[in-house]
Amino acid sequence: MSLWVPVLVACAGSYLIKLAGLSLPSSVLANPRVQRVTTLLPVAMLSALVCVQLVEPGARGPYALDWRVLVGVAAGAVALLLRRGFLVVFVVAVVVTALLRLLVPAG
Repeated sequence: MSLWVPVLVACAGSYLIKLAGLSLPSSVLANPRVQRVTTLLPVAMLSALVCVQLVEPGARGPYALDWRVLVGVAAGAVALLLRRGFLVVFVVAVVVTALLRLLVPAG
């Protein structure tokens, strides 16, 4: 039961946030500041996820840099510089990182 409580709280919170977004009047959504934040929010969230995966607790100290993730991010950056779409950039970064994790042991 102890695991289900946070899961249900997270589900309810997610639903309420989505409901609040749908319930906002159009005058609030038309505000340029709100539009700027909503366009940058997915980038910020994806960056936070990458940073969490990039810096993990390591055996040598409190944190260690996983170079395989860094190479995957660099491959995504190259795809971005080649003006590929977001989905292609994301897939390139994920595939390169996954292949490196599969083929090269951590260390």
